[in-house]
Amino acid sequence: MTPNNAVLTDDFGRKHNYLRISLIEKCNLRCTYCMPADGIVLSPKASLMTADEIHAIAQTFVTNGVDKIRLTGGEPLLRKDFPEIIAKLGSLKTEISITTNGILINKHLDVLKQFNVKKINLSLDTLVASKFHSITLRDQFQSVINNLHLLLNNDFKIKVNVVLIKGFNDDEIIDFIKLTKFLPISIRFIEFMPFAGNEWDKSKMVSQKEILDQVQHHFPESHVEKLEDDKNFTAREFKIKNYLGSFGIISSITNPFCDGCNRIRLTANGQLKNCLFSNSETDVLTPFRNGEAIEYLIAFAIKNKKKVRAGMTTIEDVNNPALNQDNRSMIAIGG
Repeated sequence: MTPNNAVLTDDFGRKHNYLRISLIEKCNLRCTYCMPADGIVLSPKASLMTADEIHAIAQTFVTNGVDKIRLTGGEPLLRKDFPEIIAKLGSLKTEISITTNGILINKHLDVLKQFNVKKINLSLDTLVASKFHSITLRDQFQSVINNLHLLLNNDFKIKVNVVLIKGFNDDEIIDFIKLTKFLPISIRFIEFMPFAGNEWDKSKMVSQKEILDQVQHHFPESHVEKLEDDKNFTAREFKIKNYLGSFGIISSITNPFCDGCNRIRLTANGQLKNCLFSNSETDVLTPFRNGEAIEYLIAFAIKNKKKVRAGMTTIEDVNNPALNQDNRSMIAIGG
């Protein structure tokens, strides 16, 4: 069947072939930039998508042109039916990847290999065990490090996601890059972004410029290589000469990449978000359960996507609590 690309094309000509599906709102860490200090009100279990519903709704997207699916959370590996979900999505013959904190991934290597899930984004914000505990409130640092090496030893392609927060881990930028000297990984530095309950403040953000200033101060200019960015990039990619791996900068705040955005998000309770920053959502799960077609709802969500950051076009907009806190918490959206 020929994909109907019109359903997934917005008014700015952006084609959305990349679906990010949150499987669960729970996590076994409590990272402060993601989970509010008082937690969140979880969706009732009955309102979460089942494995069959995830597969059927994803099938609708694939029929209309999606060729890449990423599973997120919360922590997606907390779903007891995770192997069943992977098996069902594997039948769609599209690329599947996951974002995880890595704590449980050793228990799922066989199913990931079976269904050719080779691309893993691993969240790791510090290389210091005590700081890991301070931001996650859990003593799981060594488990994550062990599983990072386990994945590499099993030939998975790894990107390490590092959310930078000034005064917490911005002094580790060079240490993370030095990992790429001997490890074939991509470090992805992510600007701290505002979501409900994460006490975002512009002063805590480490900008793309500040990251590159550190890099250029530490490494000779001739050793810092700019790599070609992907067509629909989120990270601007760099490499240190003769290093095995690379590093990228995801600068959603100071240098957004909205012009080439090809992503749409489906929350664990079946709501479509056309932008990570958007406070509007489109319920596709309820109509699906009522036996209705959902293509028109998908098209509606895509057509209502703003050109830049859900309409927050300036740093001043992003810094406005009336705008930047009118959203879900990150854990309830999916990474």
